[in-house]
Amino acid sequence: MGIFDIDEKTEAPTPRKREESRNGGQVARSQDLSSAVLLFVSFLALNWFGPALWKSLVLILRTALSPEYPTNVSNILPLAVAMVRESLTRTAPFLLLILVSLLIVLYAQVGWLITGKPLVPSLSKVSPLKGFKRLMSVRSLMTGIINFGKLLIVVTIALIFIMNNMPAIMFAFTLEFYAAFQLGASLAFSLAMQMSAAMLILALLDFAWQKYRHEQDLKMTKEEVKDEMRSMDGDPKLKERRRRVQMQLAMQRLHKDVPQADVIITNPTHLAVAIAYDAERMPSPKVVAKGADYIALRIRQIATEAGIPIVERKPLARAIYETVEPGEYIPERFYLAIAEILAFVYELTGSAPAKSKGKSSTRESSMAAV
Repeated sequence: MGIFDIDEKTEAPTPRKREESRNGGQVARSQDLSSAVLLFVSFLALNWFGPALWKSLVLILRTALSPEYPTNVSNILPLAVAMVRESLTRTAPFLLLILVSLLIVLYAQVGWLITGKPLVPSLSKVSPLKGFKRLMSVRSLMTGIINFGKLLIVVTIALIFIMNNMPAIMFAFTLEFYAAFQLGASLAFSLAMQMSAAMLILALLDFAWQKYRHEQDLKMTKEEVKDEMRSMDGDPKLKERRRRVQMQLAMQRLHKDVPQADVIITNPTHLAVAIAYDAERMPSPKVVAKGADYIALRIRQIATEAGIPIVERKPLARAIYETVEPGEYIPERFYLAIAEILAFVYELTGSAPAKSKGKSSTRESSMAAV
């Protein structure tokens, strides 16, 4: 990587970076998509509920303007209440459909998110210099070109529709008012549906672009990823130094504990368990040290230097390693196997364990008899 690539954002954003961006209100969202869905659903709702709504409004106006309806003061309030109730009843499905559609499209874009951070005052938002830089940036230029392209597409669709329906439009001048009104309403609705459908498609493309741009904005440099990992997990150098100290302490404990063992049971190379037994002080054999891989190797090396016998018992070594921690006594289910190994070791070395005095426990007596 060259020196000019140091600050390039080439790394995918971390989960923490995504969460911080989302909590700050920085999400991929298209304003055009919300507007396009609102417009498209409004025309659909108008097509579905429009006739009934139109008839209801006409009926209300006819009733209110009818010369047969008394217009004294006592009838004004009931008439107003009836008009409001009827209007709300007829418009409620229309408004509810629009509201639900708007909530769905907002949730589909950003999910459930409520934050006031974008509303917090910031000097960078009102800085003329930064505002001018944003205005003259490549991103602003691309946004302007895209918006101009959208406008051009919508205008082209409108011109094509008008040209295709020009005979019907010219014929409308020969019709009576009601027929001409119906024809104009039908053509206007068809044009509105085509334009809103085109705007919806363009808005979906804009949403895809916004998601791509947001993903690019979230990308991080390699140094940012390293800094975040250090802040979350600690400095790698400090962790390595801590690991070395822990290893040194473990080695010191091995040099102290392993020489106290009577036998080392191995796997043969992957695991090593150091067993000690003193009938004077222990109710049963005890694990004084254990380890895997490098630790197992060090246990065997220390045992060899101290002249401690090493016995290979693969299943037993694994079972004790997985169930007994250093400083704990051997469970009763391992007594027989351990007794055989200790008996072999005592016979091999010519030594014997100290005999316990006055032990009443059957378990202690059986181990001391080895």
